[in-house]
Amino acid sequence: MSSTVTPILEPLRVDDASALQWDARCDVLVIGWGAAGACAALQARAEGADVVIADRFTGGGASARSGGVVYAGGGTRHQRAAGFSDTPEAMFDYLRHETQGVISDETLRRFCADSVTNLQWLESHGAPYAHQMPPGGKTSYPPDGAYLYYSGNELVPAYGGEHPPAPRGHRTVGRGQCGAVLYGHLQAACLRAGVRPMPQSAARRLVVDRSGRVIGAELWCLAPGSKEALQHARLAARAERLQNFAPGYCDRLRKRVNALEQAHARRCLVRAGKGVILGTGGFIFNREMIKVHAPKFRRNFKVGATGCDGSGLRLGLSVGAASDRLERVSAWRFINPPYSWHKGIVVNRAGQRFCNEEVYGATLGQPLMEEQGGQAWLVLDAPLRKKALREAVFGGYWWFQALPALALMLGARKAKDLRQLAAVTGMHAETLRQSVLLNNAAARGQAPEPFGKSADGRQALEQGPFYACDISVGNPVFPLGALTLGGLRVDERSGAVLDAHGQPVAGLFAAGRAAVGIPSHLYISGLSLADCVFSGRRAGMAVALGVQPEVNREVVS
Repeated sequence: MSSTVTPILEPLRVDDASALQWDARCDVLVIGWGAAGACAALQARAEGADVVIADRFTGGGASARSGGVVYAGGGTRHQRAAGFSDTPEAMFDYLRHETQGVISDETLRRFCADSVTNLQWLESHGAPYAHQMPPGGKTSYPPDGAYLYYSGNELVPAYGGEHPPAPRGHRTVGRGQCGAVLYGHLQAACLRAGVRPMPQSAARRLVVDRSGRVIGAELWCLAPGSKEALQHARLAARAERLQNFAPGYCDRLRKRVNALEQAHARRCLVRAGKGVILGTGGFIFNREMIKVHAPKFRRNFKVGATGCDGSGLRLGLSVGAASDRLERVSAWRFINPPYSWHKGIVVNRAGQRFCNEEVYGATLGQPLMEEQGGQAWLVLDAPLRKKALREAVFGGYWWFQALPALALMLGARKAKDLRQLAAVTGMHAETLRQSVLLNNAAARGQAPEPFGKSADGRQALEQGPFYACDISVGNPVFPLGALTLGGLRVDERSGAVLDAHGQPVAGLFAAGRAAVGIPSHLYISGLSLADCVFSGRRAGMAVALGVQPEVNREVVS
């Protein structure tokens, strides 16, 4: 196992729990203090449970590094203030297309029906939202001052469904990437509510009694305030802060973090009287797991945090849990902004068009990685490139949107005609010519649009010179990020972790990206954080109240 990930040991099996010398006791132990863990802890605490929450670092995880977008609809007050009449049924109709049966219709309907109250619940804990929308067209992330937007494929005719499209991306109010703002409110709410934190405490194995019930966990903790703990926090924070700019250097920092844990952490046994909740995130930072389960995504830029090393998933597997959808990875190839980019065409290395360019970035990134080997070009003609350059310079975009776009266009392959463009890129000249001809015919209304691009998104490419922008996974100036979507199988009424026969692993629950959930087929912005709230609250309530999961005896294939 890599020296940057949490080592997971076989469970500690005990005949007599009372014979163990427990270092701490609680009703509910939550492992992982990101959004899912925080929501689980808050809900369990609201139900009267004594809650301990442990984290390998100081809390936040991938949630704090996110954009802070929560996918919410069905008629939130911010949607109404912006003039939209959304309904739970319209939200369900749209998400059913995106989720493709990864969870039951019953669960998806419940997610949609609870959406308004879950956003209000976040607001009750201090997280602010607003109704201002971004100017112009579709964007991967709205500018400061805009907090409600179309964060998925709602405006794409082939995805929108029968109901009028509604914006459901609720960005937490703040400056910059607002995941830290949202998480800060959740963390503060946990402390106000009396949740007992155990930071810099990595769970390395579960404790199981003679009946097979999970009754606690073995944590390895750095001494609070020690020199080693301070150094650990400093190195971990630097690794997160610089990940976008120097990933190799950050991996070396993570090795030093792990070495500190191995040398200086001390064992701590925590007894959980009612249950343990895993909320540790996905496994994009576990390169060995990626190699085994999703090898096509080994070259992608890692989206997440150091704690996304599959530790919760591996803890569950160690006690007989079943996993699912581990091959599902969300790969983000956003080509908006600049807004004009999606009016070009995306082609593979042969020059063949393979997608609708106006779709959400993960909807484009999936076939690019799964079907095209991560290799693709964005083809523009001279007027379209000129317009996109102006948008990148004067459009008010974020630096992480504008600078890569400018670098990509200024470094694009250039040719006076399509045959020459094929020659300088290695594409097949006739294949590229046919792709452009079919696009142009659809743009003029002379032929059907083969991939369902809307009329507003179509434009004929006919004025040279022509440009091919390399949007492949290996382009260092235009990283193609990815995060994992699969996890432990859970009972959809309670979040109880299931084994391979569909029966609950007693005492063990999971939430967020440690579990299969709403976004486990295909991600759209805000859906993971919304699922952290939904699944976190579900697990917290179930454990605190002793809700019994529904037993499904169907064997998992």
